[in-house]
Amino acid sequence: MIVAVTAILLDTTLAPARLGRLVEEHGFDGLFLPEHTHLPVDETARMPTGHVPPAELARYLDPLECLAAVASVTERLLLGTSVLVVPLHDPIVLAKRLATLDLLSGGRVVVGVGAGWHDVELVNHGGDPKHRWLALREKVEAMRALWTEEVASYEGTTVRFGPLRQWPKPVQRPHPRLLIGGSGPNVERRVLTYGDGWFPSARHVDGDELARRMTALRARAAAIGRPAPTVVLQEARATPEAIEDYARTGLDGCTFRVHPTDERSVVTQLRTLQSLAGPLREG
Repeated sequence: MIVAVTAILLDTTLAPARLGRLVEEHGFDGLFLPEHTHLPVDETARMPTGHVPPAELARYLDPLECLAAVASVTERLLLGTSVLVVPLHDPIVLAKRLATLDLLSGGRVVVGVGAGWHDVELVNHGGDPKHRWLALREKVEAMRALWTEEVASYEGTTVRFGPLRQWPKPVQRPHPRLLIGGSGPNVERRVLTYGDGWFPSARHVDGDELARRMTALRARAAAIGRPAPTVVLQEARATPEAIEDYARTGLDGCTFRVHPTDERSVVTQLRTLQSLAGPLREG
């Protein structure tokens, strides 16, 4: 099982390269970073939980730039996104950035993707919030084409290009794992249509519901002749009871939140997680 760390990196937190070294030195399998490009000044905006967006969204570092720094000082650490808000991006540029990171890291990239939730953030990038899920699907499919075809083209509603050639291709074949974030009623269909796995967050689905939905997803995959989708739980609960449940559930991985305020605090958090994660390793 993948046992990894997720962290929000800001211009005021521990440097990405140092955090990556510490995560690898403490025996974890990966580092996963989230994305927001900016924080719109909109007093009416709310997160899916109903809360006001935190001011720190304005200070998020770019996840792929940070992961490139981490790649340069680590040897085996998986480099993950949790998640990339794909509708914010040009898929041709994003495909090249991810393939370059996979090449330079020796094939260590895991791509968690989502459609985003902040309407104004998407609008500021020229997107349409009503079509965010369509944009996610088409941009993921377009990147797959760019990664796997010598001459790629794509014709959709939100993405159109080609024929064109683009290198580098990812080291991983056919491409890095694409994990679809979300917990809504349609996420399983999205995973089976254009993803390699499911990337739910414990903030939205956990416990018996997680186990039930994961079992149903794998059964649906088997029924259509697809390999069992990878299921990695984001921001898993760091309690002995929860970890025992995760070990029994059959998850492929968990990420645990670390607050990278300073090095001493990070080391303390990693040691605590290390001691708790034993049952996951045994599973």
